[in-house]
Amino acid sequence: MAVIIDGKKISQQIKDELKERVEALQAEGKSGALAVVQVGSDPASGVYVRNKKNACAYIGIESLAYELKEETTQQELLSLIEKLNQDDHVKGILVQLPLPAHIDENAVIRAIAPQKDVDGFHPQSVGLMTIGQDGFLPCTPAGIIQLLKRTGIEIAGKHCVIIGRSNIVGKPMALLMLREHATVTITHSRTKNLQEICRQADILIAALGKPRFVGAEYIKEGAVVIDVGIHRNEENKLCGDVDFENVEPLTSAITPVPGGVGPMTIAMLMQNCVESIAKEGAV
Repeated sequence: MAVIIDGKKISQQIKDELKERVEALQAEGKSGALAVVQVGSDPASGVYVRNKKNACAYIGIESLAYELKEETTQQELLSLIEKLNQDDHVKGILVQLPLPAHIDENAVIRAIAPQKDVDGFHPQSVGLMTIGQDGFLPCTPAGIIQLLKRTGIEIAGKHCVIIGRSNIVGKPMALLMLREHATVTITHSRTKNLQEICRQADILIAALGKPRFVGAEYIKEGAVVIDVGIHRNEENKLCGDVDFENVEPLTSAITPVPGGVGPMTIAMLMQNCVESIAKEGAV
């Protein structure tokens, strides 16, 4: 019988721990705000932004919302980021992706001061993670590490196969699993013998963005399966990159969609915000 890894429960534990830490920091005179910038009115982005504000309210840090029109120019957005960089009370800056097509996401990510880069996307944050030094970790991969650890799943010495090589999940996930002493294989759209490679995995992480792509034929008996995908199926119900019904009986542990990886992303964003407040000293 597979363990269904409960991301809602684990993310709540983390937020409760952070709430206590925020109270302790405030007692030391340390506080700060998270600035959340959204350009346009993408419905999915709107949901994510609302969830982030609610999480801030829960753990006790201030959130500042900047909702910009779709036609906002790149220069106007960069000017706002520079203003937030200079504001000592703002300890974290988050620009909700995706941005409208006329704005260069890379330019925006690079404009955020590294010490306020709570998404962990700035090249400096990525560089520190690559060489194993302290810095902000990208929230989804960091959340997956916490899911595994807090469920009591051994990582060291295990073979981890990752499907997907994105800058947001696949590549940083590989680095964090290496840090935990796993043996890591990254697969992608050009990989040959994908099923065969996936069947070697003790821990399989699916982050490829194709609904229910990973079926039973990809799974080694007793593997741990982490599903990063989120889609709507033909009946408009949420599903992941993994065909849960057929895969779950083969696994020792698996994340559901929804309620698996998703809640962890926001919990780890909160973790980064609290770290930023702790580092900055009194305001």
